[in-house]
Amino acid sequence: MKLYLVPTPIGNLEDITLRAVNVLKAADVILAEDTRTSGVLMKHLGISKPLQSYHIHNEHQTVQRVVEQISKGKTYALVSDAGTPAISDPGFLLVRECLRQGIAVECLPGPTAFVPALVNSGLPADRFTFEGFLPHKKGRQTRLQQLVEEERTMIFYESPHRLLKTLEQLAEVFGPDRPASVSRELTKLFEETVRGTLTEIKAYFAEKPIKGEIVLCVAGAERRKESKKKYSNDDTDQEDEDE
Repeated sequence: MKLYLVPTPIGNLEDITLRAVNVLKAADVILAEDTRTSGVLMKHLGISKPLQSYHIHNEHQTVQRVVEQISKGKTYALVSDAGTPAISDPGFLLVRECLRQGIAVECLPGPTAFVPALVNSGLPADRFTFEGFLPHKKGRQTRLQQLVEEERTMIFYESPHRLLKTLEQLAEVFGPDRPASVSRELTKLFEETVRGTLTEIKAYFAEKPIKGEIVLCVAGAERRKESKKKYSNDDTDQEDEDE
């Protein structure tokens, strides 16, 4: 009687753990964002288990039924089309309700697109903020303005047909020379990471068709000089107090 969250490959089908395969084989039911997509993976892994649809459009209606089945002793595994469930994919509502009902929830470690994109970006990875998808229309500019003074590396997901517009808006808000990187088709045959300023990256992609899933990393704002001075004074004061 448990819910497992099972990360699945973001591209290369070999990027799945032995433990994930064993959990999927042992589950009574596998909840899939798209049963057709997950069906291809299950066939590749030689797993034959009931697949049930669980996606953003039926999530609210499905949660209670799933929780009831788990409460009766069933083991469910939740997968998304690619990556880790609940990271810019459905899963949060089900996890929350299972925990409310005292049902054990276990998330396996595994693939998620923003980690390799960040590490491969050349931008600071010690502190970062994952922003997921920006609002498509309403609230988009407001969200960007809230990030103007963000000093950590910022990570966004974006679709191919909105990438150029997003790069343009980021350049307007953060400045055209802000360092960034764009990774697409991670772990797949045509994987590509483009690094440079926001303006340079936009110019690069403006000259070619854009395909695949996109992860966009943007350098944080430089720390203000007055902030550095303040931190330096605070450190000195603290040392004086320690003495």
